[in-house]
Amino acid sequence: MILKDKILTTSNSAKIQAGQKQELDVAFYLRRAFKDHPQVFVFNDLKFKHNDETAQIDHLIVYTYGFILIESKSITGEVTINEHQEWSRSYRGNWQGMPSPIKQVELQLAVLKSLLRANAPLLLPKIFGKLQQGFGGREWQSVCAISSNAIINRDHTPKATQERLVKSEFIADKLLQMMKLPASAPNALHFLSTNVRPWFNEESLGKICQFILEKNISLNLQEPSYVSAKISESESFYDEALIATKQTITEQVKPKSDLIKEITLACKQCNSATNLLPLSGRYGYFVKCGNCSANTPMKSPCPECSSTNTKTSKRKENYSLVCKDCEISTPIKL
Repeated sequence: MILKDKILTTSNSAKIQAGQKQELDVAFYLRRAFKDHPQVFVFNDLKFKHNDETAQIDHLIVYTYGFILIESKSITGEVTINEHQEWSRSYRGNWQGMPSPIKQVELQLAVLKSLLRANAPLLLPKIFGKLQQGFGGREWQSVCAISSNAIINRDHTPKATQERLVKSEFIADKLLQMMKLPASAPNALHFLSTNVRPWFNEESLGKICQFILEKNISLNLQEPSYVSAKISESESFYDEALIATKQTITEQVKPKSDLIKEITLACKQCNSATNLLPLSGRYGYFVKCGNCSANTPMKSPCPECSSTNTKTSKRKENYSLVCKDCEISTPIKL
């Protein structure tokens, strides 16, 4: 299930535009593989603060047994990792060192782990109503997704590092291999299975996912300066080879003045747009009319592209209609 999409930003930087294209590519493969998966929850483009640090996560997978962080890396040319796990990249025969995306995502994982552990009493139940559960024994993993057109030189790369490198188009296969999910979610009879990994029940997964969404820092929020877990990289290495991606990305992030600002719901029976009570049921979110008691689904065709491949999303007390085809989110006015 996709719980958060990538938020595009307008920039003249070839580096940022190339990075956004790579993140969009990975998000595309994640959507194709997991949009309807009941045990996998996907977050794209997260940013949160904890203990005076800010972590930026390209992609986060929350699943029945733990967490996987994905660092998307846009690379044109060849990349090599030596036996000391030092990274270098080439373009037109010129080699230059670069920060390790593996170390980068490990820093982000550490911040996320610290944040969740600090809030375990809010997210996890107590055993027999007395002993507070923690995140010990849960799976904490990370992987780096590299551009499909990059050449990875693995000759001297340590095996442990090789296993955490994957081209974008293989990211879904890699994740399934890492997660080792059973055919169905574990239940109270799970102890009879040979799979003895600690697992999150449905309620805990829901609380964790909601907590992550609430902690995410929106682009429109003013924030103080914090030490970031994101390692910077030289801008100069991104030249005309990456500028070729500008036109595509620029079109995607171009402001659309004609976008519908919000959806105004009305009762399907009496057409009243007031006195509507938002509720959730077996078939999703709906509103109950206080005038005639009729129920009206919040889900509707996308107002931008008319696609029926939509879903209703809730964050705190705010609702929105998310189109899975054009990926536009439209607020719902109640």
